[in-house]
Amino acid sequence: MTFVSGQVRVTVPATSANLGPGFDSLGLALSMRDEVTAEVTADGISIDVTGAGADTVPRDASHLVVRSMRAAFDLLGGHPRGIALTCHNRIPHGRGLGSSSAAIVAGVSLARALVGGGSLLVDDDRLFGLAAEIEGHPDNVAPAFHGGLVISGREDGRFFAVPAVVDPRVTVVVFVPPTSLATTVARGLLPATVPHADAAANTGRAALLVAALHTGPEHLLLATRDYLHQDHRAPAMPASAELMRSLRDDGVPAVISGAGPTVLAFCDGPACTPRSAEFLLGRCPDGWTAHHLDVERVGVLVG
Repeated sequence: MTFVSGQVRVTVPATSANLGPGFDSLGLALSMRDEVTAEVTADGISIDVTGAGADTVPRDASHLVVRSMRAAFDLLGGHPRGIALTCHNRIPHGRGLGSSSAAIVAGVSLARALVGGGSLLVDDDRLFGLAAEIEGHPDNVAPAFHGGLVISGREDGRFFAVPAVVDPRVTVVVFVPPTSLATTVARGLLPATVPHADAAANTGRAALLVAALHTGPEHLLLATRDYLHQDHRAPAMPASAELMRSLRDDGVPAVISGAGPTVLAFCDGPACTPRSAEFLLGRCPDGWTAHHLDVERVGVLVG
């Protein structure tokens, strides 16, 4: 196996999964990107991290990017003796904006790019499937890999991802709290079963949400109503739940981003209306940060 010389660079977007009723099936890429570079070296692992998570992420083989690279090298059929990794993280960690999926997609994409002819050995479908396997579910990995709005899932042991077009008027404001929440904690609050009526209602809202994001943003408030997971998770993030409810009471299509605790609000319209970006940025609670982001049409970029 031949490895390329010099650095390879990738950028990967933040993502928001679920989007209300699209539990474990809908994901949206956002215009906030992590940047990761890697280079094959003679021996060992060196990792430099700046930005989000710089004080907490490991600097050894347990780093998620490194673990993902190693899984991809296994698929490609060989490992380099050493790797030098540099991570510039902009995506907040543990906030429901897909930081782990970004790391995984960065890792598998870097590994393939570091192998001469790597894209001939492992195509995009296999690489996406590997990334989803590492993460355990595809709803964040799919938009991180492909960009835009993606409907994803698993059937007969294989992951699928189908992109959908988003109306160019749609942008979002994300409200990021100062504290994180582990996805495992949020998932642990979900009931084992739900009423049939709630499942049926969620199915209808999820279908409407895809249509609203495509051509009818005026329907987003109705389309983002969730019956399956947000109320159950509210005790783990009361401030986020309260902000979401307050925004929705004012007619703003607001949801918990992924497993939380970030709140995502869809915005459009002229300045000073309740759904304008300017108005929503002014609703940011003390101690939180707010970002006005576009839908990122492009997923992982190499080079």
